[in-house]
Amino acid sequence: MLLKNCKILKNGKFEKVDILIKDDKIEKISENIDIVDENTIDVKNRFVTAGFIDAHVHWREPGFSKKETVYTASRAAARGGFTTVMTMPNLNPVPDSLETLNKQLEIIEKDSVIRAIPYGAITKEEYGRELSDMEDIADKVFAFTDDGRGVQSANVMYEAMLMGSKLNKAIVAHCEDNSLIRGGGMHEGKRSAELGIKGIPSICESTQIARDILLAEAADCHYHVCHISAKESVRAVREGKKNNIRVTCEVTPHHLLSCDEDIKEDNGMWKMNPPLRGREDRNALIVGILDGTIDIIATDHAPHTMEEKIRGIEKSSFGIVGSETAFAQLYTKFVKTDIFSLEMLVKLMSENVAKIFNLPYGKLEENSFADIVVIDLEKEMRINPEEFLSKGKNTPYANEKVSGIPVLTISNGKVAYVDKEEINLL
Repeated sequence: MLLKNCKILKNGKFEKVDILIKDDKIEKISENIDIVDENTIDVKNRFVTAGFIDAHVHWREPGFSKKETVYTASRAAARGGFTTVMTMPNLNPVPDSLETLNKQLEIIEKDSVIRAIPYGAITKEEYGRELSDMEDIADKVFAFTDDGRGVQSANVMYEAMLMGSKLNKAIVAHCEDNSLIRGGGMHEGKRSAELGIKGIPSICESTQIARDILLAEAADCHYHVCHISAKESVRAVREGKKNNIRVTCEVTPHHLLSCDEDIKEDNGMWKMNPPLRGREDRNALIVGILDGTIDIIATDHAPHTMEEKIRGIEKSSFGIVGSETAFAQLYTKFVKTDIFSLEMLVKLMSENVAKIFNLPYGKLEENSFADIVVIDLEKEMRINPEEFLSKGKNTPYANEKVSGIPVLTISNGKVAYVDKEEINLL
């Protein structure tokens, strides 16, 4: 496959090149590659970069295919420019042993149009009591997490980190102290009081992060914090890094884009975990990106049926979808307003993920994996959930105008998504 007329970023400047793909690798990047016999695609001077890597998605299969399937989720991710994703283990069965993990791997092998690497559960059934068969499944999983639940026992988390260190696998944590949730459905603050909705305080997240950072130091383990949301959490990670503790973290697009003030009414589409916090928290997240405290952006793509999301904030399920809109929303809100550079955003969604987890992806260079996304930076659209490839339509951002739209995604040397109105495949 030959991609002609590509616009790439090199040292902060655009360059025009052709890219030759052979099998699953990039064979050549040069100003002009003239090979007649190849399958040639003219990308018409659009922006081309390494495919995005999403370290946090919920693909719901096996167990919850009413919400999403591996096939629909992988197509949605490809449409958003993602070529590699890491799938969370809150499934049925939970991937906590070779037997249960293999059921998920079989579906991924059969149905996914992009590269998908599953997480293994930290504990059996994600109950937080007994460690999973970590040693047995380590070679087949990306890392270990009980995402969807915080590990409540410090001793269980410490034992997991010791095992993670031994296996050279990251321990990835959804941080939530159950004793501090207090039945809440959104951030505890002025807005929750105005809406009459029980709130979840920031300390529900930040206290467990602080605990885990110290445990990671003791265990000499790579500890990664999921979907960081509170200013106190950013502060804890920043201090951990200053003390050379092996801590990294991610932030979601929605926590960068919005805060609790944006929730104008009791609408379950705004219910997510962790919740959108205050304006100061959102500002702290942006500063955390700019100063390097926050390492990557991950979508936390969490599809639900509409029935689960139309019950108001207190009774609806937690979660919103993000695979198909993440880049466009962030490009529109942050790059076009000169808060982030395009190069920074691409790194946050690709290169940095590969770097902190030691993956051989996230590079647009010769001999690297042919994971590529072509983006029309000028193209605009309105977010229309009815057009999503994901089964999940649960987003509060419907009808929002965005630009910077992926039009072609190539994962492992194969076309995973193409906008046929924009790109002509011969």
